[in-house]
This record gives sequence, structure tokens and C-alpha cells, in this order.
Amino acid sequence: MIFSKDYVGYLARQTVKHLVSEKMIHSDKVGVLNERVTNSMIEELALEDRINDEVRVILEAFQEDMRKTGASYPEMFKKVKNELARKYKAVL
Repeated sequence: MIFSKDYVGYLARQTVKHLVSEKMIHSDKVGVLNERVTNSMIEELALEDRINDEVRVILEAFQEDMRKTGASYPEMFKKVKNELARKYKAVL
């Protein structure tokens, strides 16, 4: 994940604070809401890490074929990552 968990927590608190102050949402338990938003944001931001791990596993399986054909690892990484992002409907 490109952000620290502390920073994601800060972003979540600021988001909740803004939404409450603009009366877009209402909550009697702001602490619980902050925690839920933080967890959701962390999960969403970790998606790219999970996709990268899956790409590495896929490319490891095709490592020999890539070596034989002279395929570039960075290029293949980017292509496979884009395909997985489409599969998971993720915006990276």
C-alpha cells in the first residue's frame, strides 16, 4: 500500500468529519463510523498490492516461456496487471 495506515486513518476521519459537517450523513457513533471508513479505505488501497502479488505468481509460472521468447518482464508485468485490473474492475 502506498500510504501508511495512520495517514489512511487521518483521511478517513477528515472525510467523515466533512460529510457530517455538510450534513451529507448523520451518525451518533462517529468513532465507529471512522473505524469502518478507515477499514474500507485500507481494503480498497490494498487491492493493488493483491493484484501485484497475483501478477508475480502468474509471471513466475510463465518464466521459462518468457525467457525463451525474450519477453520483457516489466512489459509483461504491466500487461498482466492491466488485465487483472479489468477483471476485478479496479481503477489503479
